[in-house]
Amino acid sequence: MNLKKITAIALGAVMTVSMAVPTFAADDVETVTDGKLTVATSPDFAPYEFYSIDDDGNPTLAGFDMDLAKYIADKMGLELEVVPMDFDGVLSELAQKNVDLGMAGLSPDPAREDAMEFSDLYYQGGQSFVTVKDKADQFKSLEDANNKDYSIGAQTGSIQLDLANENTPDADIVSLPKVTDLITELLTGKMDGAFIETAVAESYQKNYPDLVIVCDVPYDTVGSAIGVSKGNDALLKAVNAAIADALDDGSMDKFIADATELAAGQTYEGTLDDNGAVPETDDTAEDAE
Repeated sequence: MNLKKITAIALGAVMTVSMAVPTFAADDVETVTDGKLTVATSPDFAPYEFYSIDDDGNPTLAGFDMDLAKYIADKMGLELEVVPMDFDGVLSELAQKNVDLGMAGLSPDPAREDAMEFSDLYYQGGQSFVTVKDKADQFKSLEDANNKDYSIGAQTGSIQLDLANENTPDADIVSLPKVTDLITELLTGKMDGAFIETAVAESYQKNYPDLVIVCDVPYDTVGSAIGVSKGNDALLKAVNAAIADALDDGSMDKFIADATELAAGQTYEGTLDDNGAVPETDDTAEDAE
């Protein structure tokens, strides 16, 4: 896997400047690299994580997960290092303990507990079934999507893929590595519907008005947690303490507001090329009309 590491300096252009006062000394917690907090993320999940594009076309990693990652690193007195990759790579790298944290809108699914620890919830969300306006009348409920004639999508390795298999087992279920792939397939008519996390679906809807959120998808765990390297109890304790502080001091609310505003502008969702630029074959999202 070609891992591109991004330091906290590269994140600073659009992220909220963290004023977090160190709570845990770096010596109290073991990390993959001394003095650094290494975080794996999948930057195709706005407003959690994505690339914000400036007026000159330069991408900068943004999102409320990334703001929170910087806040946690500052609380621990560590340098933040972010490693962007596909979502299933986040799960794999965390399970192999190649990174300290996985931050990609993770749902604390019990099926993942053998591979990672879960932090306390830092964001309350939900799950949605999405289609396009021309097909909205075909899907009055989830039951309508459970049809062999429909192509239904979800992100590879995600909770949404489990929900697709659970709720639409008779449909032609297609898993794709990035949420942007699902959106493209929906907009080009190659896919009929998709299971997407609600906040992410709402973010895409702002940039692509043809998308329609048809209905909520029942799911027992409504919220997002941080994946923590298995067995690192000191790190888990430090992460939970930082989350509690971010929720108590209002930082998390600001992170979410800032990320939501950025996600409504010029963005790119996916991994960059070897030169750290948006691949020429990919289009960035236009400002919402």
